[in-house]
Formats: sequence, structure tokens, C-alpha cells
Amino acid sequence: MEIAIVLSLLLIAVVLFATEKVSIELVTLTMLIILAGLRIISPEEAFAGFSSDFIIIIASIFILSAALQETGILDFAVVRLARLADKSNNLMLLTIMLITGVVSAFMNNTTVTAMFITPLVGLSKRINMSASKLLMPLAYAAILGGTCTLIGTSTNVAVSGYVAKAGLEPIGLFEISGIGFVIFLVGTIYMMTVGQRMLPDHADQELAEEYKLQKYVTEVVVLPDSPLIGQLVFTSELTTLNLRMLNVIRAKENFLPDFRTRIRANDILLVEGDVDTLMKVKETKGIQIMADALISEDLETENIRLAEIMIPRQSNLINRTIKESEFLRRFGLVVLAVSRHGETLRSKLGSIELHLGDVLLVQGAPERFEQVRNSNHIAVLDEFEPVFFKKKKGLIVIACFALAILAGTLELLPLSIAFLSAAVASILLRAISTEKAYNAIDWRLLILIGGMTAFGAAMENSGAAEFLAQGIVQVMEPIGGTIGILAGFVILTVLLTQPMSNAAAALVILPVALRAAMELGADPRAFAIAIMLGASVSLVTPFEPACILVYSPGKYRFLDFIRIGTPLTVLLITVIMVLVPVFWPL
Repeated sequence: MEIAIVLSLLLIAVVLFATEKVSIELVTLTMLIILAGLRIISPEEAFAGFSSDFIIIIASIFILSAALQETGILDFAVVRLARLADKSNNLMLLTIMLITGVVSAFMNNTTVTAMFITPLVGLSKRINMSASKLLMPLAYAAILGGTCTLIGTSTNVAVSGYVAKAGLEPIGLFEISGIGFVIFLVGTIYMMTVGQRMLPDHADQELAEEYKLQKYVTEVVVLPDSPLIGQLVFTSELTTLNLRMLNVIRAKENFLPDFRTRIRANDILLVEGDVDTLMKVKETKGIQIMADALISEDLETENIRLAEIMIPRQSNLINRTIKESEFLRRFGLVVLAVSRHGETLRSKLGSIELHLGDVLLVQGAPERFEQVRNSNHIAVLDEFEPVFFKKKKGLIVIACFALAILAGTLELLPLSIAFLSAAVASILLRAISTEKAYNAIDWRLLILIGGMTAFGAAMENSGAAEFLAQGIVQVMEPIGGTIGILAGFVILTVLLTQPMSNAAAALVILPVALRAAMELGADPRAFAIAIMLGASVSLVTPFEPACILVYSPGKYRFLDFIRIGTPLTVLLITVIMVLVPVFWPL
């Protein structure tokens, strides 16, 4: 009975993770409540994952990553990349992948990708090169670079923690560096040759044309006898007709209204709405619709500009609608459209719930873009303006990072204490403020990893792990022996990372794989490491967070990832299956 309950919960979790109808942290915590309520796991087991040292390691890495970004070190590196572009685009792309891979070996790959996106989009504009030629290689380099050390991805740290909890020797800081380097090298060679030829080249367009705003925006002239006169722009009768106010042209001056702006006679209101709504508005008294009067200059003037902004991982706008977040009041920018996974959303924008990686077309005064440029909650994707390089503080953070790695490698301190010390030192030495350090931590990811660790305990306690392990062994052993069974687990992990996060998929498969290894008399650590690496090379679809981040800024299509990522994933699975038995004999 308990096996059926646990496996049913797993299936429900997979569906909810895939559909994103409920936030992943709520799904995770709800599962823990049910499992503990049914006494499949004890309260101690339910919350043990949240108090594990690997949670401290992951949180500390987030803080150190944010401190490095705060000092402007990576922006400094991108400025140097611009000089390489004058010599060779191939050399620049190779350098981007190498730098990203090295940095990602010691920082969370999603964080590294997010840190480089804005600079690289700006760089692509500067050298007149499509961002689509740079961003997918960036994401892949960050993902594969994370396979080179234990701290390269949260998945690695979580798997090591689970392995230690199972009574096995935890994975060393550089234990996977050999096979990780080969994986990264193979991925880089692929992207510089086969992958580069398949990368799409999406030429830049005028933003209004790209988002097809001309079909949905028009000018409304307020006649002298209009009942709209004196009404507040954002609460006028026009807004009740599902029209959105963009800006106002008054006495030849084009400006953005605020919440205090009132409509005057002869105002020209720039409004957005679907065609059916605009046809109905024509019947409204006191106004005149200027058919086909819209020109691109109406949306962008000397005092008003259009730009794209992206929702980064640490943004508190995620899972909130544009209306709930009071976007206009908070940032002083008007949202005209939302680009998500190749689809442009233009209607009922206020009710659109924002997701990680969404790109918003916004309109605002130039000074407003300067004010929000360093915000943690939105990233402006336009001409790159490097953060002032704080050399002294940058060197302090690098020194703290290096000392933590050295102390952990030499086992002078436990890894958790070493990296926590480095994070605290960065705050004490004012390389980053306490508030920014707190905001840098991805609490949703920590809840997911802590909760899925407990789910692993439920798989063991209920007998679900043993049940599945016996089934997989019976099916796969006659086909390919121990290697065949291991390959089956790696492929299953890759498939499961499509609807679930990498860490969650690895932690679901891990208890089953460890049980199977014990039944076969094979090395459980070899199985754990293969699954851990398999979770990191799943590049078939853009569901990996680093790929989600580059999807819209790169103007990619879903098929771009399948076409380029599938052969690379197959190639890397082959590398894992060949080298894991060499480094960790079965």
C-alpha cells in the first residue's frame, strides 16, 4: 500500500512540476506533509534535508557568486571579450565558452548564465552579431562546466549529501574533475563545429515590429466635448473597455502618464488593445480613432524609449502577475508585451503571471532604465554598460573563494564550514551587503532539494526503491548486464529531467539505483556518480533553468534546442557510460 502511495505522489509531483500550475516549493512541502502525516517518514526524516550541510554549501555559493557579480569582475571580462571580436568571432565564442565553463565549475550554472546574458546581449549589439549565436553556447558551457567539480551544480552537492546519508563515502571536491573535463571538452568541440553551424541567426528587428505592436496599438483623439476630460488616465472609461494606456501626446509633447495624469481636450492617447475591442471603442462618444495613424516614432521618442527586460532567477516578480507586482508604480515602466518560449503575449497583460526567463517589451523614460539597471529583479537587455570594476573587493572575494576551496580540498575544514566562512567574510568585508546576500539565495531551490531528499527516504522506507530496483534489474540485466542496467538508470534520469529539475530527478532515481547496485554487487558510488552526471547533460529540451534563461533573449524556438541538444546529449551519455567504469570500476 505504501509503495503505491509513494509512487502515486511521485507521478503527481512530476505532472505538477511539468505544468507549473503550482509552484515547486508548495508541491514539495505538500508532499512532505502527506508523507509525514501518513507516517511513511518521521518528522525528523521529513526535515533532515533542510538541516544538511549541503544546503549550507549551496546557499554559500549563491552568496559568493553574487559578491563576484557585485564587484564587476565578470563585466570586466566581457569588455575584454569585445576586443577579441575584432580579431575573430570564433575565437571570441571559444573564449566565452572557456571562461563560462571555468567560472561555472565553482558557481551555480544558472547563476553564471544569468550573470553573462545581459553583457553578451549588449556585446552582440555592439559587434552587430545575432545574440542567438552566443547565448545557447553560453548556457551549454555553464551546464557542462558544472560537471567539473562537486560545487559546480546544486545537483552535485545534493547527490553527494544523499550518498553520505546512505552510509557511503561522500564525493570529493575534485573527484569528478577528470570525467567532467572530458564532458566539457567534448561539448565545447561539438558547439564550435557541428553545433555552431546549426545555431539560428535571428537578425535584430525594430522592437515594435518584432512584437507586432502596430496591429494592436492606435491613437485616440479626445474631442473638446468628450466625457473623458478630467478623468484619470489609468482609471478612465477607456480602461474599463480593456484598453491599456501607453503614453499621451499633448501639445506636440509625447510623455508617459502617471497615476495623477488627467485627460485633457485634444489629447492624443496611445492605447493598446485587440482589434475587436478597438472596433467597439469607435462607438464611444467624444473620441476619434486615428485609423492607420500609428508610426513607430509614437512609441519611441527622445524622452521615451523601448527596451527589453528579462526576469532573472532571483527576481521577486516570479509567480506574480504584472498587476499584482505594481510594475508601473514600482519601476516606472509600461509593459507592452511579454515574450515567453517563442510566443508573444499582448492581451490582458495585467493578469499574466511572470516566469523565470520571460522577456518583457517595456516603454519608459531613459532615466528610469538607468535607475533599474542594477536591480536584482529585472535585467535590461540593451547596450551593455559595465558595472564599475571594484578591483580591491573583487580580489577579496576571489581570495575568500580560493581559501574555502583550499581548506575543503585539504580537509582542514568541512566543505560547509569552509564555504560558509567565505560567504560571511565577503559580507563582513563589505564586498556585498547583507540584504543583497540574502536576496541572492535561491530559496525555492533549497526547499526543492531538501524536500526531494526526504522523498528519497520515503522511497526507502516504503519499499518503493527496492520494488523498482528489482523490476529494472530483471528487465535490463539479460539485455546488457551491469553496464546495461547503469545505462538504463542514466537514460531514465535524463528523461526525468525534462519535467523535473536536475536535482529533483537525480534524487528520485538515486535510492532506486543504489538499491539496484547493492543487489548486483556493484559499486553504489559509481551508480550515484553516473546518475549525477546524467542529470547534468540533459540538453534535449530547454527546460533546464540555464536554457530557459537564454530562450527568449536569444529568440530561439523549441526545435532549436531539440535539433542541437539531442545529438550532444547522446554523445555525452556515451562519454559517461565509457568513462565512469574506468574512473570508478563497477
